[in-house]
Amino acid sequence: MDKAIVLASGGLDSCVSVACAIKDGYEVCLLHINYGQRTQKRENQAFNDIANYYGIQNKLIVDIDYLRQIGGSSLVDSSIPIEQETIPSSTGQIPMTYVPFRNANMISIAVSWAEVIGAKKIYVGAVEEDSSGYPDCMEIFYEKFNELLKVALLPQNNVEILTPLIHLNKAEIVHQGILLKAPLHLTWSCYQNEDKACGVCESCKLRLRGFKLAGECDPIAYK
Repeated sequence: MDKAIVLASGGLDSCVSVACAIKDGYEVCLLHINYGQRTQKRENQAFNDIANYYGIQNKLIVDIDYLRQIGGSSLVDSSIPIEQETIPSSTGQIPMTYVPFRNANMISIAVSWAEVIGAKKIYVGAVEEDSSGYPDCMEIFYEKFNELLKVALLPQNNVEILTPLIHLNKAEIVHQGILLKAPLHLTWSCYQNEDKACGVCESCKLRLRGFKLAGECDPIAYK
């Protein structure tokens, strides 16, 4: 079996991406990255719970605390309030929860690991159509990154980034997760709480709306 690395935050989208990689027949290796986010401890738990659910042994946790030191995002700077209103991507505004160039940093780490372990694919749970307008969640971002990899890597280290959810909305992602029997009950999406999800941050609202439109009950607890 060819190996595939899945960037796994412990959230809904990355969990369904893990299920997609398994469905596609890859030996899945999980990469989790701590960057000083508010819910780092809870996301670590979700990541390990998902890995244990699937029996995945090959996993790597990397700390890049420099993103917290750089700041500029409410996810890593507690002095910046977490927004409670979802900003539609069509407005052209970027919410303060955007961590500057985070995904490029994470993918670079995934590519380095892929070269060492011989992984051919990197799965990223980026979503363009039902996101908050983050520029590093746009399809063109990953298309350009794949172009870069063609010149940045040796021919024998052929690595490709896959974004299986890029054109799905949250309701469709929920449907996909249920279809693939992904452990959605183990995931964590809240931006600010680590015990019970707040239900009011933009991430919780997107998630709750997705489950509602899918006609399903969100299996995690909310305040």
